[in-house]
Amino acid sequence: MQRDEIQYRILKILQDHPELSQRELAERLGVSVGSAHYSLRALIDKGWVKAGNFARSENKTRYLYKLTPHGVAEKARLARAFLKRKREEHAAIQAEIAALEEELRQSR
Repeated sequence: MQRDEIQYRILKILQDHPELSQRELAERLGVSVGSAHYSLRALIDKGWVKAGNFARSENKTRYLYKLTPHGVAEKARLARAFLKRKREEHAAIQAEIAALEEELRQSR
């Protein structure tokens, strides 16, 4: 996964589930807890995510992760870039499929 994709996925997950622990976030991303921590820390340092104690939690070490207004804007920018890249990949795969189909037609 590219850095932009990881950042987008973290922002998307936290926007919907701000109460997730880093372990739960890592599981949803399919990465190690250390990798999730490092990526989340970078988003906090950039000012895209704010971490606050989860006041109603019995476990006072849990955090609530909220996207900042800048984080919401960056999520939208990352989504556009991610969509563009996926469309390009899709077009490349379609061209490869067409070439393979043509190769098979010619070999008959």
